[in-house]
Amino acid sequence: MRMRIGCGFDSHSFKEGVPLVIGGMRIDHPEGLAGHSDGDVLLHAITDALLGAVSAGDIGTFFPPSDERWKGAASSLFLRTAMEEIHTAGYRIVNVDTVLVMARPKIVPIAGELRASVAELLEIPAGDVGIKAKTPEGLNQDGVAVAHATVLLESLVKEDGPKVMRAAAEDDEVNEMVESLVVDVRETSALGRKVPVFDTDDLT
Repeated sequence: MRMRIGCGFDSHSFKEGVPLVIGGMRIDHPEGLAGHSDGDVLLHAITDALLGAVSAGDIGTFFPPSDERWKGAASSLFLRTAMEEIHTAGYRIVNVDTVLVMARPKIVPIAGELRASVAELLEIPAGDVGIKAKTPEGLNQDGVAVAHATVLLESLVKEDGPKVMRAAAEDDEVNEMVESLVVDVRETSALGRKVPVFDTDDLT
């Protein structure tokens, strides 16, 4: 089973007059996040992590901020595109872990709702989504929201099982070997392993 890991990062400054959307969920707060789309810093980081895991580029490759089509767009659209990319590459999401860094609003009281929202968008159980919150202590970033995301993917197609190993000796040789081990007292140095006729590097 092949595994892939992806890491994502995003940041947006707070801005008055726009709704605050994090993890696909609208949050009651006097300021939202500035951005060409809805500014969903969490979904942007997860999207980049997914795309990076399958070497498909980043969010700007698919949705450049210079393109007016994405002005004010819901970030769930970006996330769905990233999911299509990983499925096309032959992978599925195992789990996602994230960190939100912001002074406000407080994330801990709504972390469960955020997990459920992100899990629904990713089509995975809420137990496979981690959301942690930190404050930017000493970083002078009180007016900024930052998100980090890590994703683990596994291949959808199972690889072939272990290859069948051919016997290293004929039946009579095997019987003779077993009999000698049972009947005779021998030094352990005499029990050296025969050189296998298969290539151990071929084992999966």
